[in-house]
Amino acid sequence: MNETPDTPALSEAALHEAALAHLARYGATEAGLLRVLERRILRWRRAATGDAETLDRAAAAARLAARRIVAQLAAAGGVDDAAFAHARAARLNRSGRSRRAIAAHLAAHGVAPEIAAASLPETAESELAAALILARRRRLGPFRTVPETAPGRELAALARAGFSRVIAEQALAMSPDAALALVLRVRRGDA
Repeated sequence: MNETPDTPALSEAALHEAALAHLARYGATEAGLLRVLERRILRWRRAATGDAETLDRAAAAARLAARRIVAQLAAAGGVDDAAFAHARAARLNRSGRSRRAIAAHLAAHGVAPEIAAASLPETAESELAAALILARRRRLGPFRTVPETAPGRELAALARAGFSRVIAEQALAMSPDAALALVLRVRRGDA
């Protein structure tokens, strides 16, 4: 719903509809959905005309309504931080992200640290597979097409991506066939 500048206040119903529309298109955490609604309130406040004090009170009331809406949707199961974290962590791991990068991504989306920790891939094999997926995409280590010219460059690339030295060295030392087999196993969901 587009609020016109002369709209007296952003209604709770309009915010609820905006929340549902967002959730229909995107996965979100409670904190993420609240940020979406607060940005909507801020846009309304900038566009609204009238007495500044009245508009500020209306914006404050809308922020309280947004918090209630997010709490209601979370209680109804429309917003589930644990499900979001689990799905996002699995997708990021399959795309070659390290545990550290996944944890940082989840924290940026407002996932509680204990939920994020429970969602992270637990096996060393999944971390190795993620490093190999990144190596394959960047043509490093076993997926290199030309001889390495700068020793340590590949190790540094994996370190910048958040992989430990042990995992990075193990990934770079694997044979192309073994590396490809592990990558394909992870992509299929077997590992």
